[in-house]
Amino acid sequence: MKELLPRRPDLKIIITSATIDPERFSRHFNNAPIIEVSGRTYPVEVRYRPIVEEADDTERDQLQAIFDAVDELSQESPGDILIFMSGEREIRDTADALNKLNLRHTEILPLYARLSNSEQNRVFQSHSGRRIVLATNVAETSLTVPGIKYVIDPGTARISRYSYRTKVQRLPIEPISQASANQRKGRCGRVSEGICIRLYSEDDFLSRPEFTDPEILRTNLASVILQMTALGLGDIAAFPFVEAPDKRNIQDGVRLLEELGAITTDEQASAYKLTPLGRQLSQLPVDPRLARMVLEAQKHGCVREAMIITSALSIQDPRERPMDKQQASDEKHRRFHDKESDFLAFVNLWNYLGEQQKALSSNAFRRLCRTDYLNYLRVREWQDIYTQLRQVVKELGIPVNSEPADYREIHIALLTGLLSHIGMKDADKQEYTGARNARFSIFPGSGLFKKPPKWVMVAELVETSRLWGRIAARIDPEWVEPVAQHLIKRTYSEPHWERAQGAVMATEKVTVYGLPIVAARKVNYSQIDPALCRELFIRHALVEGDWQTRHAFFRENLKLRAEVEELEHKTRRRDILVDDETLFEFYDQRISHDVISARHFDSWWKKSQPRNA
Repeated sequence: MKELLPRRPDLKIIITSATIDPERFSRHFNNAPIIEVSGRTYPVEVRYRPIVEEADDTERDQLQAIFDAVDELSQESPGDILIFMSGEREIRDTADALNKLNLRHTEILPLYARLSNSEQNRVFQSHSGRRIVLATNVAETSLTVPGIKYVIDPGTARISRYSYRTKVQRLPIEPISQASANQRKGRCGRVSEGICIRLYSEDDFLSRPEFTDPEILRTNLASVILQMTALGLGDIAAFPFVEAPDKRNIQDGVRLLEELGAITTDEQASAYKLTPLGRQLSQLPVDPRLARMVLEAQKHGCVREAMIITSALSIQDPRERPMDKQQASDEKHRRFHDKESDFLAFVNLWNYLGEQQKALSSNAFRRLCRTDYLNYLRVREWQDIYTQLRQVVKELGIPVNSEPADYREIHIALLTGLLSHIGMKDADKQEYTGARNARFSIFPGSGLFKKPPKWVMVAELVETSRLWGRIAARIDPEWVEPVAQHLIKRTYSEPHWERAQGAVMATEKVTVYGLPIVAARKVNYSQIDPALCRELFIRHALVEGDWQTRHAFFRENLKLRAEVEELEHKTRRRDILVDDETLFEFYDQRISHDVISARHFDSWWKKSQPRNA
């Protein structure tokens, strides 16, 4: 847009937001004017109540600080309280603790994105008495809770950040920016004068960054790089972003696309080139990892299952788990579980929904979703993405299977997009060693949690209190090698002559991102180190006679050697038979340099026998 504006003076761009850095955007667009539009708000008093006061020796945690703030606000005039929390778990724990206080005429409600629509809508319903709403930062900008007169702000939030070191999307709890803190404060000045209690000091507030880091600095850039390359927008490092991403994150996105086989890199020209596969990936309306699965599925006859699974992974899980009905919802959802794969649970659920949707009216289907603890809008979103995928797949000429595919074929296709998300279970722990020595556990909500298999792949690795693998499936490590040829590393040990094989053999270890997908496999060593194989063949097969062959010269040589050894024994001399090094040199000078095994010798001997006769 920045480059287009000078060529299109008739074009007007309006950027609106409550939390962006307007000065930065203004500078980016040649000092564009900043217009501030203030809605009708009432004065808000800010009170700083740090969890730990410098002059106070009393120990208290965040929960106690919230109790104290609620108690302080109960002395004020009636009005609802909005408390910002970092995540679902913190909301549940705080709600349980507040309920145990038995606050008079007080209703406590949770509010976060994964709640069902009916539970979220409870905050909009009329009520008597006081209401305390415990919310994530979804209540900062996405949604306005009516009737809020007071806000309690601990000053933290879970901020999604991609780590280029561990290659996982982290969700650490971090201090919020000043812009977010002011946005939270503004939630209680909509209907009347309000009070915002911040559970941190004013000095802490003033020392915080003014704005939250933009998402392009906090996410994996593979999809951005893929689309920019497909559109011919040039080097991402030179692109005029409002705020340029870290070079390390760019390199990490490039490595992921190389892992997927989407691009080739010209290091001298610092340019990326789309492969034919990458061109197809860029046309699919899903993350590159997921798109890779769909394209691979064509080879395995499981395009339908791959589209169902990838479209499900593109949205928020349609299965709901209300706080007060967890057991009931778990029982409903258990019908779709697969004991070896959470991915197949999506296929089972899809098939069930398809059957019900055909048999029921639209309203009846909505009621069914409610009864089965499924979010109807997310189900529709799932179906919409599947339809988009199917349309693109049709345009690419990829056939969609009508018969169900088997487990192996489906999961090999999925594996192509998740090669850095595989793990091997530790022998004595419920923990997995993953790519680059990462350590993760299967998420408790997985169908594999109670009986974890030796090898798994997971749809995503997310770090909260620990590193969790979400959406898991059992895999066979033998599936990895054929689809990871561009990533595997091979090491060899113990090369040795084997009489039965007539060749030098060695032990091969195959790894992907440090994981031993083949721990110890016997392989022919001739292609790895031909020179050593030739030396060992001569020493063991010809000099020592450790060889099963029908060559007449070989039998004569063995017979002669035995006679000479017998003569040495009788005469008690050791200088009749030539030593092994002399024999080695004799054969080395006469045998072709490309003879490195019994098979090679036989071929050479057949061609050269007339000259040797």
